[in-house]
Amino acid sequence: MDNKTPTPLMTAYFERRLGLRRFFLARLHSMTEAEDLVQDLYLKVTMTQSDEAIRNPGAYLYRLAANLMLDRLRQQHRAAARDDAWRTTHHVLSAAEDIADIPDAEAAVAARQQLQGVITALEALPERTQRVFRLHKFEGLGHAEIASRLGMSRSAVEKHMIDALRHLVAKVRR
Repeated sequence: MDNKTPTPLMTAYFERRLGLRRFFLARLHSMTEAEDLVQDLYLKVTMTQSDEAIRNPGAYLYRLAANLMLDRLRQQHRAAARDDAWRTTHHVLSAAEDIADIPDAEAAVAARQQLQGVITALEALPERTQRVFRLHKFEGLGHAEIASRLGMSRSAVEKHMIDALRHLVAKVRR
């Protein structure tokens, strides 16, 4: 793909960017969410490499937009359910007050030791692998975003993540 000549899909994106933002805003009622999704859509469009010509780039673009929005909503729903499940198992409701179920001193010390083991294992990784891991796990960036930020392929990011996870599992489980 020639980076100087925009694809029909990229052209459709730029022509419809404001309309796409309104599309998201009408459904999500949040300008922040709408802007985030418009940016996510841009990343998706730049990553789309199709050998076949897209017959209707505008319709394809809105289908991508709807799918991204649904994925985001599903992710938020799963996060809310996960948070609720965690709260149910780790908190006690007493006289309408939410009280944290705090671990005892032994559990806290064990958790600190395990955390120190993770930090030590992470520091033993090559710098690039550490950076990929931190961007993904601590900053919440996706593989495509990390690849773009660090100037590497998505598969290279995935390989760094696999190396980091294997290393951490091996070192922390000892």
